[in-house]
Amino acid sequence: MDLDAVRTFVAVADAGRFREAALTLEITQQAVSKRIAALERDLGARLFTRTARGALLTVDGQVFLPHARDLLRAEERAAASVRPGRRALRVDVIGRRLAPADLVRDFHHAHPDTALDVVTLFDADTAISAVRTGTIDASFRALTFPAHRLPDGIAAARVHDEALELLTGPGHALAAAHAVTPAQLAGHRIWMPGNVAGTEWAAFYDDLGAAFGFTIEVTGPDFGTEPLLDTIADSPHLATFVGVQTRMVWPAGHGLRRIPLRDPTPVYPHSLIWRADNPHPALAALRAHLGTVRRSADTWTPKWAR
Repeated sequence: MDLDAVRTFVAVADAGRFREAALTLEITQQAVSKRIAALERDLGARLFTRTARGALLTVDGQVFLPHARDLLRAEERAAASVRPGRRALRVDVIGRRLAPADLVRDFHHAHPDTALDVVTLFDADTAISAVRTGTIDASFRALTFPAHRLPDGIAAARVHDEALELLTGPGHALAAAHAVTPAQLAGHRIWMPGNVAGTEWAAFYDDLGAAFGFTIEVTGPDFGTEPLLDTIADSPHLATFVGVQTRMVWPAGHGLRRIPLRDPTPVYPHSLIWRADNPHPALAALRAHLGTVRRSADTWTPKWAR
């Protein structure tokens, strides 16, 4: 159905005259007449009766009018859903308990009127593809290759370094430590069943282990956060890593310990990825809110993140 003709029909119905509708729509009265005639042909029904008092709706016109208004409202909603500045900013945060989710929440607190659509995609390849095709506006990811190797038109900036902590149960040999150096972890079993080969986070932790002489264990199925915490709490041998901003809640009886890592502090390098030609105003506001990382000499990141 020709929505311009539907819009013209509603304008005539509201104005009561073809001439006033033409002025409202900024077209000629002849164009109004042609649009109404074409719409009547498409519908197989007469919509107006012309009288000395103007254009009066027929019974069919009265029946069609609320549906016509619905069509125009649907058109506006459809356009607003993809129009920059009207639709929500779509952001990938990897996981809703992780630091990027906190960064987006902070942005929302600073810009409460900005509509956000927060999603969680799987890995960097999936996220970059979604940014490139416009499925999402931005993604928080660790880039395991230089930014200049991103697809044409895709930009990235390192926006947040998240310090790591060691998570142990109360019976672990390091449970009483106030802080631990990465070198002290040599010989300890660091269990991270969620590390999937080929992902950016698996690359980060593999490089961390190689740099300080320990191995990341990924044996066993990944049943999620709660079973992981249950296992760590009961084990005197297993420990795992968590980001300092990772949100975790466990039963009081678990007695888990979150121990800072120092000298150096391993940090997970979060970058924001976006399309350089994306005009969404909230994207510019998000980038300005995040800024870029000031790197510290007492931290460690893999070579690919430096």
